Amino acid sequence: MSGRARARSRGRARGQEAVGADQPRESAPVPPAEVKVGRGRQKTTPGPFTEEALMQISAGFQQVKLGERGGHRRDFNDAGINTRQAMEHVKDSKSGISGRAIKLSANYFRILSRPQWVLYQYHVDFKPPMESWRFRSALLFQHEEILGSARSFDGALLFLPHRLHKKETVLYSETRSGEKIQITVTLTSELPPTSPVCFQFYNIIFRRILRVLKMQQIGRNYYNPNDPLDIPKHKLTIWPGYTTAILAYESAIMLCIDVSHRVLRSETVLDFMINLKQQCPAHRFPDICAKELVGLIVLTKYNNKTYRVDDIAWDQTPNNTFKKGDTEISFRNYFSNQYGISIVDGNQVMLVSHVKRLGPAGGPPPGPALLVPELCYLTGLTDKMRADFSIMKDLSAHTKLSPEDREKCLDRFIMNIQKNAEAQSEMDKWGLSFDKELVQLTGRVLPVERIFQGQKSYEYDPWSADWAKEMRGIPLIRSPPLSNWLLLFTRRNSNEAQALVQSLGRVSGPLGISVQRAVMIEYEDHQESLLRALQQNVTPHVQIVVVVLPSNRQDRYDSVKKYLCVDCPTPSQCVLGRTLSKPQGLMSVATKIALQMACKMGGELWSVEVPLKQLMIVGIDCYHDTTAGKRSIGALVASLNQSMSRWYSNCVLQHRGQEIMNGLKKCLGGALKEYLKFNQCLPSRIIVYRDGVGDGQLHSVVNYEVAQIMEAIKSIGQDYMPKISVVVVKKRINSRFFAHINGKVSNPPPGTVVDTDVTRPEWYDFYIVSQAVRQGSVSPTHYNVVYDTSGLKPDHMQRLTYKLCHMYYNWQGIIRVPAPCQYAHKLAFLVGQSIHREPNVKLDNLLFYL
Repeated sequence: MSGRARARSRGRARGQEAVGADQPRESAPVPPAEVKVGRGRQKTTPGPFTEEALMQISAGFQQVKLGERGGHRRDFNDAGINTRQAMEHVKDSKSGISGRAIKLSANYFRILSRPQWVLYQYHVDFKPPMESWRFRSALLFQHEEILGSARSFDGALLFLPHRLHKKETVLYSETRSGEKIQITVTLTSELPPTSPVCFQFYNIIFRRILRVLKMQQIGRNYYNPNDPLDIPKHKLTIWPGYTTAILAYESAIMLCIDVSHRVLRSETVLDFMINLKQQCPAHRFPDICAKELVGLIVLTKYNNKTYRVDDIAWDQTPNNTFKKGDTEISFRNYFSNQYGISIVDGNQVMLVSHVKRLGPAGGPPPGPALLVPELCYLTGLTDKMRADFSIMKDLSAHTKLSPEDREKCLDRFIMNIQKNAEAQSEMDKWGLSFDKELVQLTGRVLPVERIFQGQKSYEYDPWSADWAKEMRGIPLIRSPPLSNWLLLFTRRNSNEAQALVQSLGRVSGPLGISVQRAVMIEYEDHQESLLRALQQNVTPHVQIVVVVLPSNRQDRYDSVKKYLCVDCPTPSQCVLGRTLSKPQGLMSVATKIALQMACKMGGELWSVEVPLKQLMIVGIDCYHDTTAGKRSIGALVASLNQSMSRWYSNCVLQHRGQEIMNGLKKCLGGALKEYLKFNQCLPSRIIVYRDGVGDGQLHSVVNYEVAQIMEAIKSIGQDYMPKISVVVVKKRINSRFFAHINGKVSNPPPGTVVDTDVTRPEWYDFYIVSQAVRQGSVSPTHYNVVYDTSGLKPDHMQRLTYKLCHMYYNWQGIIRVPAPCQYAHKLAFLVGQSIHREPNVKLDNLLFYL
């Protein structure tokens, strides 16, 4: 999935935002890369982290065994994160009590039996190095008489149920071509059954079972290439697969498994390049080809890994050589020797993928990987494909499974394992067995929240989880009168601009928004004219600027945002001409734009009841800017009032690739000063929701970010000691819950909380299903309270978190995460994608980034 698709899916998962909303696009994600360094490269690149960045990023998520497939990845078990033990009020119970009970099943299977003997862990080195995992396994397992039949090898680590005679065992193997290979097997650990590393071992065993079922690993998941879903009219293939993890949960050790899909294109990069060359002038081919390919994600089927195309090496072909050990070898011969693949076209140019991971300790910085287009398959969808309703509809039919279909798929999968004799033999060898049914548990559905708007209040349909209809005709809490504003448009969009002004006049009255007629400014259809129109007409008295854009070109959008967020601080609203071109939906679009304009100028739309007094809610998120030196943008958003309807925003630009916020102390200090100015007192309780953190980074949040929070508080004054809670918010999880209502399997209703059985015993954590989805299975959000001196009861923490999911002003409904998290995401995204600089401080108290 490309970054643009990822941005859209992220927005959908949280609740679709307003039509006509400012919605820029994210950049493509960074894939893992296997290092293959060529000589005479067109470009070189330094390693992905500076020394300073490395010092600041926790070792807990940097210790990756590199250059080895399947190397041990340090995670939350190894980091020793047992945050619950530090919190007296949840040691005995972390369960809430509010709401009504609901019967659920979850996508987990209990492990009924597991090994009860000591497990021996060995590290395996090959000399000379062998890059193919399959070759490494075949060479190692030539020595079954020494190693035994019960063994597990993930490419770097070997697990055995018995100890070898020596701590270091040297073995010798021979390849089919007669090359002698020395294999050194070194004992590194003796692991009792209770060791966290045993869970890694269980996962290795389970991955072997997936391979027994003829599934192939791509990235971290396994897919079945023998059961493809072909969509020939779109030249697409979908590989069905699964994402799996075995861990210790509250009630048992369980296998969490979810359905996954991989979209592949039925053409290689070489096919694509040949077709492109036939369609464009020869002199323009290099530029057009680079524009089309750079940024795409490709799959190399010889090792089932994905790479991002970062450049094209026009001076490299498969006949070029590189240094492997002490010898020179051509790419053509390398692939023949390592993978048994014959490259047909020796004149094709090579693709460049910059390495995103660290090299082995003490080794030189890794160079870029050079990829052969003939061996690379295109993955994901182009923007043109995504805009094609027919393609997306056909894909959704296969990939968006209903709760009932998803549950059946999981049941069928576990049955296939139990029916497969080879898989059963493998599990029996190690003493592993799984339950045949999904785990059953009891959740709770929290009460429906009452929405307060102006002088009135109302409830909403709990199943639809939105109040777009209920809020019509009710004045907002507060909206500044709109007396001086600009509307910029091109000549071809003049009709749409006039229609927008008329529609805003109709919808604003019932909402209590006083709108005077806009100053209409026509600009020519090019970026320079648009920027000139802004420079000549935007004065300090202008309250907001609305720009009708003729197309979704990123440069136009960026130029508007850069000028109005940095150089001339003024709230702005961009809307596409085609969004305004459909008369039947114009009133709805105008309503949403009016709401956005109101809150961008400091208005307050609605609120929910928050019983806690002198409370500040903080949301933190990061975005990785791929253009401005690949820096990270950390954004902090903090509430300023009791009703959580006014917000302070700040951001900081960090070293590239950094997820943990460096400037947290500065940002939070600014928020506390603004709170003091707003309320004439400081908050007595601060609850921080930290988004965008993986399990491997929990150690850094606890040890590094919490310390910055405490430093920020100390900087206010020695006597100031508020109660602090830090909650890590995770959306990219594999847990799914299914409700069983009247004999049918369905999505749980919004407000469903799960805080038992599938939570982690060492964490103070819970799940909330907050939003409703119209298609497929709903995704819950996982909350992990990693630091808490407030003593707030689990029930109150859960209810407050759910309340905050109602307070995002870009969607008249409940979203997937608390509003401050989504606000922080929007701010970091705008800065990282469009303006690449810190916004003007005059905008700090406005939601200008919606």
